[in-house]
Amino acid sequence: MNKEEYLNKIGYEGALEPTLEVLKHLQKAHLLNIPFENLDIHFGHYIELDVDKIYRKVVGSNRGGFCYELNGLFYELLVALGYKTKRISARVFDSKKGYSKEYDHLAIIVEINGDEYLTDVGFGEFTFAPLKMEPDSIQHDERGNFMVDMLDENWFRISKIEGKQVVPQYIFKNIDRAFSEFSEMCQYHQTSPESHFTQKRLISRPTENGRITITGNRLKIKAGEEVTETGLEDEAAFDRELWHHFGVRIKKAPARAR
Repeated sequence: MNKEEYLNKIGYEGALEPTLEVLKHLQKAHLLNIPFENLDIHFGHYIELDVDKIYRKVVGSNRGGFCYELNGLFYELLVALGYKTKRISARVFDSKKGYSKEYDHLAIIVEINGDEYLTDVGFGEFTFAPLKMEPDSIQHDERGNFMVDMLDENWFRISKIEGKQVVPQYIFKNIDRAFSEFSEMCQYHQTSPESHFTQKRLISRPTENGRITITGNRLKIKAGEEVTETGLEDEAAFDRELWHHFGVRIKKAPARAR
């Protein structure tokens, strides 16, 4: 991994000391410049938990990825910059199904001056800045208000505060995990008809005041309070908007049998 090339990809030109302030800028820059996407799953390209391959895809080929790829790669960047980090396994909340299986989501804990922070560049609509692992305090972020608390003595819970409601996002144990431990769930999300990643193709990235998303054959642009949605009538339209909004072109392989 060429960290200078990676930093150029996310448009970061600031200091590189392993401080909280630098981490904040790195996380936001990453989110604004590298989209969350599952397009490989729908265009016949298998995703492996191989850092070199992920780096060549995301940085070398101007792509995005899903949590294992984005947080897996960001973890390596943070290590290269001297941060004390660990990968964690998170179980994502669903209002109908409850919490998902272990290793459903990969996120990162960073220790700075004795305090721990959750950083996550692979969870779609989430925080622009790291969350301090400080239970029961509301933390204000550009993307909303969030809270860390304990579900029980073992599980940390991350929630978003929406009006008067506290909406769980995911839970995790603060345990360091090997990248390879996520392989089975990575395979599941690419192949199982039960995985939401196999249902529709998706690419999305936040902007300073909104979000741009293509889901299936629909383009949605949110800018402040204004939301516009457009149907993409064919693959040519999909490819055109994919390039226009994300700078992404994909070589489409034959679809894999599921």
